[in-house]
Amino acid sequence: MALYETALWKQGLQYICGVDEVGRGPLAGPVTAAAVILPAGYKRNGIKDSKVLTADQREKLAEKIKRTAVDWAVESVDPATIDEINILQASLLAMRKAVEKLTSRVDIVLVDGIFPIPEIDLDQAALKGGDSISVCIGAASILAKVERDRMMVEYDAIFPEYHFGKNKGYPTREHRLAIHSYGPCSIHRMSFKLLPDGVIQERLRL
Repeated sequence: MALYETALWKQGLQYICGVDEVGRGPLAGPVTAAAVILPAGYKRNGIKDSKVLTADQREKLAEKIKRTAVDWAVESVDPATIDEINILQASLLAMRKAVEKLTSRVDIVLVDGIFPIPEIDLDQAALKGGDSISVCIGAASILAKVERDRMMVEYDAIFPEYHFGKNKGYPTREHRLAIHSYGPCSIHRMSFKLLPDGVIQERLRL
């Protein structure tokens, strides 16, 4: 499959920044975004949507991406901010923070999804399914996923009853049962429906 970047590189745009986020669906933890600039002409080299890779594959690719990238950055937005501004705006904020953290020149930003990043003075292209057609976006999805997974493993040591190391905050049955038993912890997103309708929720208090 041809990369979206190929035509841009031929036009002389050398510093193409791919941006992607992970963690929009979980009930707990941050939303995390990465921004990656790869060298012009970079091949796919196994890079694809992070969701279709195993954890071990993501870890190995993440190290390779960090070694070979022109520049990269990862940023997160915490659950309290997600609750305050909503998950879409928090996702866009995490992406903006990641782009702003880069120290290299940026010719254009390729954003996974249908929404451009607000408040950045750079040319942008929003690409639906971008992590499948853009190697830079695919690389960003891998870095973001690896970083967020590591954070959730660290949270697992603090809140072991929720098994964050296993579910990464996503709404698995085990996770929902833990919320029902123990109530939410400080990294749960209180603006999300933590339990299904019809379940007693008297424990779900701030």
